[in-house]
Amino acid sequence: MLPNFERIGSVTLIAAGVVPEHIYEDKASGKLDVRPGLKAALKALRAGDILVVWKLDRLGRDLRHLVNTVHGLEGKGVGFKVLSGQGASIDTTTPAGKLVFSIFAGLAEFERELISERTKAGLASARARGRTGGAPYKMTVAKLRLAMAAMGQPETNVGSLCKELGITRQTLYRHVAPDGSLRGDGKKLFEKKGK
Repeated sequence: MLPNFERIGSVTLIAAGVVPEHIYEDKASGKLDVRPGLKAALKALRAGDILVVWKLDRLGRDLRHLVNTVHGLEGKGVGFKVLSGQGASIDTTTPAGKLVFSIFAGLAEFERELISERTKAGLASARARGRTGGAPYKMTVAKLRLAMAAMGQPETNVGSLCKELGITRQTLYRHVAPDGSLRGDGKKLFEKKGK
């Protein structure tokens, strides 16, 4: 029977000189945000220490997370070393390892810029087609007319009106004055939708 990944990783780390008491592990996927083992390992590190991982994918969820984590380590004066797999050439305690990692950091920055450009292009394209982002407005023309009629009556309970319309007091008062007249946002809504 073949040993599982955690067992292989632990054996590899011990063979590299890591003391078994200093091995941290998570039983969940590396893609999850909640990783208590990683959090504890990062908290235990001090200046001059080296964080050793079995494989690169054991540390980072994605390239950006990996780069940010290693930059945080460098800021604390902690080295980083990968033992096997795709990132085995990374050892930030050596000049060659720092070079490889700086290339990774450049790729992560490039990825961020591409995502930003695509997002901006997508939003511009949607606006050109008459679509806007965000959640739909809670206040509609029909609700606004009901609110105007109700607010013009002195016996109206504002809390009950808001609950019935499914809006907050702030939304109501941005659109309608206490006497039932239109305010700025109410006028804009009528202009936008047309009476």
